[in-house]
Amino acid sequence: MLFTLPDMIGLEFTIGMTLTLSVLIGIYVILITEAIHRTTLAMFGALLIIIVLIQTEIIPAHDTVDFVIGAIDFNTIGLLLGMMIIVGILGETGIFQYIGIKAAKLAKGNVWKLMLLFSVITAVGSAFLDNVTMILLMVPVTISVARILNINPISIILAEIFASNVGGAATLIGDPPNIMIGSAAGIPFIEFAYHMLPEVVITFVASLLLLRVMFRKDLKQKPENVEKLQQIDETKEIKDMMLLKKSAIVLLGVIIAFMIHGFLEIEVSIIALAGAAILLLITRMKPAKAFTHVEWPTLLFFAGLFVIVSGVELTGVLEIFANQIIQTTGGNLITTSILIIWSSAFASAFVDNIPYTATMIPIIENISQDPSIVRSLSSFSYNPLWYALAIGADFGGNGTLIGASANLVAVAVMERHGYRMFFRTFLVKGIPYMIATTLIATGVFYVKMILNV
Repeated sequence: MLFTLPDMIGLEFTIGMTLTLSVLIGIYVILITEAIHRTTLAMFGALLIIIVLIQTEIIPAHDTVDFVIGAIDFNTIGLLLGMMIIVGILGETGIFQYIGIKAAKLAKGNVWKLMLLFSVITAVGSAFLDNVTMILLMVPVTISVARILNINPISIILAEIFASNVGGAATLIGDPPNIMIGSAAGIPFIEFAYHMLPEVVITFVASLLLLRVMFRKDLKQKPENVEKLQQIDETKEIKDMMLLKKSAIVLLGVIIAFMIHGFLEIEVSIIALAGAAILLLITRMKPAKAFTHVEWPTLLFFAGLFVIVSGVELTGVLEIFANQIIQTTGGNLITTSILIIWSSAFASAFVDNIPYTATMIPIIENISQDPSIVRSLSSFSYNPLWYALAIGADFGGNGTLIGASANLVAVAVMERHGYRMFFRTFLVKGIPYMIATTLIATGVFYVKMILNV
């Protein structure tokens, strides 16, 4: 039995396709409204998908456990879990407070220099840890420094959010969408960084000039208590030097292992979890304390989301959309890649880039199997479509308040400290920044494709 969509779309969907797609779209709409917590929403959506798949006889009831296990990308879940534990333990040492105060002293009360230094720290840290973790660590430090100087921290925090999403795009572990893309495409850490660094570095450097223009009014603030800041001894923020040394050694080992994981043939999730296990062992920290740093709602959100998207994929509807993209671009690889960048950027701005990426991964897989695309890909040593998706999803996350997990985490931390970020405030700054940075990245990406590098 077929369900025919309106003539303007002209596609024929089965009942299973229609119902699962309706669940997915419904989840997106409610995500935007924030009427229900996204973790609750993802878990309920997964339940609905399973019911639909059983009732439409796409999967038998006794196979639901196998379906759920197969749907969840445990490589992504494991990587996030391991890194949350490692960085959480590292944060216990006070190192990030030390870095924040040191940076503020170097800025000597100059708001622009403070924004510049905090943005660079956040971008670099996001590349090697992950942007959600860096935001969790940097926002409280920023608020603390801003209170000493008696300035409004919102503009600086906005700059940090933007920097986290751009900097996080550089590596496989920097932003959750990258983790998902790398896991699905089997891209090694070094290869991913090699192909993404030109876009990220050039775009980030150019974006610093953009920040100067966008926040020119906020940068005119006159800080107070600069002398008080200079008198603070940042070394006293280091609470446990031995824990810091142990954590730093393990983190460095994990990062090195990430870089050579393709050679080792070990998944990044195993490396991260191994690092967490070793750190727990050598520090003898109680697991209950270490696990308080784990964002369990985020991990459950991922799990539910994977089930929803896998259910939609199982019906074959994503293959139809892949064919529509091919028809629109005529199978031209460069045109297809640029279309993916921009459609991903705007979609990610209004829908959290995590569910968007989860939806797009099977579509990219289908596009990559199209004969015309396969012929074009034969002249490349890599698949540009995956990197187009990463650029669009990561940079697009800066468009709105709900565009990326780092944005939502920053807002939650700000609210706990008595500051509120409104959707409109973020939108006014975020959309121009997103469009400008995506445009720069697209230009770099286009040149690389033309030169085949």
